[in-house]
Amino acid sequence: MSTQKYSIGMDFGSDSVRALVVNTSTGEELATAVHYYSRWEEGKYCDPSKNKFRQHPLDYIEGVEKTIKSVVSQVSDEVINNIIGIGVDTTGSTPVAVDKTGTPLALLKGFEENPNAMFVLWKDHTGIKEADEINALCKKWDIDYSQYEGGIYSSEWFWSKILHVSRADSSVLEAAYSWVEHCDWIPFLLTGGTDVTQMKRSRCSAGHKALWHESYGGLPPNDFFVALDPILDGLTNRLYTATYTSDVAAGTLSQEWADRLGLSTSVVVAVGAFDCHMGAVGVNIEPYFLTKVMGTSTCDIVVTPLQEKEHLVKGICGQVDGSVIPNMLGLEAGQSAFGDIYAWYERLLSWPIKEIIGATSILDEATKKALIAETVAKIIPKLSEAAAKEPIGASGELALDWMNGRRTPDANQNLKGVIAGINLGSAAPKVFRALVEASCFGAKTIADRFVSEGIPINGVIALGGIAKKSPFIMQMMADVLNMPIKVAQSEQACALGAAIFGSVAATVHEDTFAAMNAMASPFEIVYEPNAENATAYREVYERYIALGVTIEDHIMKNL
Repeated sequence: MSTQKYSIGMDFGSDSVRALVVNTSTGEELATAVHYYSRWEEGKYCDPSKNKFRQHPLDYIEGVEKTIKSVVSQVSDEVINNIIGIGVDTTGSTPVAVDKTGTPLALLKGFEENPNAMFVLWKDHTGIKEADEINALCKKWDIDYSQYEGGIYSSEWFWSKILHVSRADSSVLEAAYSWVEHCDWIPFLLTGGTDVTQMKRSRCSAGHKALWHESYGGLPPNDFFVALDPILDGLTNRLYTATYTSDVAAGTLSQEWADRLGLSTSVVVAVGAFDCHMGAVGVNIEPYFLTKVMGTSTCDIVVTPLQEKEHLVKGICGQVDGSVIPNMLGLEAGQSAFGDIYAWYERLLSWPIKEIIGATSILDEATKKALIAETVAKIIPKLSEAAAKEPIGASGELALDWMNGRRTPDANQNLKGVIAGINLGSAAPKVFRALVEASCFGAKTIADRFVSEGIPINGVIALGGIAKKSPFIMQMMADVLNMPIKVAQSEQACALGAAIFGSVAATVHEDTFAAMNAMASPFEIVYEPNAENATAYREVYERYIALGVTIEDHIMKNL
C-alpha cells in the first residue's frame, strides 16, 4: 500500500469551479480541471443593471461531477485509491433558500426557473434597502450585533439577501424551511445530507456574514429579527447555533457521490469556508501579512493571535476566531470590484468590434469569430502596455473604483464608479491607467484602515489570476502600497487551501499549521516598490481620497 496520500480541493468562483488533486506530503499539484457554469455564461437569472446576480444549483452540481471526474481521470489508480479528503471553498455570502431536507428550492418542482429560489451570488446588491434597515436596528438595539463585522452590515451578506428575497417573493418565503450558504451546501450535498438541521455550518461564513458570534451564544435572538421584519419570525430556530472550522469533517462521501465521482465512501469531506480565507491558507499566511486574493473582486485577509481583549476594527468585513486558521483571529476586508472593472472596460471597448465585425459580409463566420476573439483577447494586454508608458498623474484622469459599490473600508453599496478629469486628449490607455490606479488606491485605503486601527501590516501576499498575469497592475500595486508584494506560485491557491483542509479533516496532518508547512504554495516573484513612483502616487492618492469624499457626499444626499 502506498504511503502517499492525496486530497482534492474544490474552488467555486464567480464564473467557474476548479478541482485540484494535491499530494499531502509535498504539496505537489497532480491534476486540475475547470468547469464554467453554463447557465451563468448565458447570463441567465441575472440583471446587471439592477445588481441582480443569481446562480442555479445545477451549475454547481454539474461542476462538481465534471471537474472531479476529470482530475480523477488524469491520475493513476494508485493515486485514486489514496485520495483521503476533499475540501471546499466558495464565494460568499452566497445563500439559498432550502426545504427541510436541505434541497435548494430551485431543484424542486415549480421553482426550477425562479431566480429567487437560486443562490444569491455574493455580488448581488438587491438588498441595499434591507442592509440599511439592519444597520439602523443594530445601532439602536441594546447590543450592536454588527460590531464584530466592522460595524456596518452589507447588502452582499446573508441577512440582507434573505430579507430582500423573502419580501420580494411570497412563494419562496412560504416554501423556505431554512437558508444555507453555498460553502455549507456543497459538503452537505457530497456527504448525502437529508436533514438541514444536521448540516455543519461554517464558522467562516456565519461569523463574517451572518451576525454570528460566540459571545451572543450564536445568532442574534428571534426578537431582533422580528423587530427587523415579522416575516423572519422563527427563522433562527431553523438555522443554527454551533459553527465549525474547516479542519473538522462534515462527513464522508455518500455512496451516490462516491459512485458518481469514482472515489471511495471513506473519503472525508471537510466543512467548507469562503474562497479567500482558504486561499490565505494555500499560501501559508503569516500573522500581520495582508493576503490579497485578486480576482473579479478582491478579498483581503489578515490573521492575528487571539487576544484576551479583542480590539474591534471598524469598517471591515468582520473578525472571527477560526475563520481562516483555527485558534487565530481572521480579519477580512476587500473591494467589491477589481478585475470586474477591467472586464467592464474591455466590454465597453469591444462592443463595436463585436457588432461591426460580427455583421460584416466580407468575412466568413469562422474568420469573424476568430478575429473577434483574437482582438478582444488583446485589448487589456495592449492597454496595459500603452498605459505603462503614461506618466503618473500627469494627464489628470482620475477614477473611483466603486463600480460595484464599496465593500471596505466602510461598506456602502449605494456608491458608484466615477471617471473624472477627462479631456479631448483622454485616450483609451489613459483612462485605463486611471482605472488601474483607482483599484490600487482602493487597496491602499484598506491597508491604511488596518494600520490606523492598530493592526500592523508587515508584508503583502498576492494570489489569483491578476496577480499571476499582470505585471503592470502588480508593480503599480507595490508602488501604491509602498510595500513588496510576494506572488504565490500556484495558479490554484484557493483550491490548494481547500485541499489542505481536506487533509487535516482526514487527519493526515495533526493541524492546519502542519498541513500548510507541508502543502502550501511557494512564491514565484516579488514585486519591489519603486521609491520615486511611490512618492508620485501619494499625491494622486490624495486626489483620489478628496474625489471620493465629494462623490460620496453627493450620492448620499441625492438618494
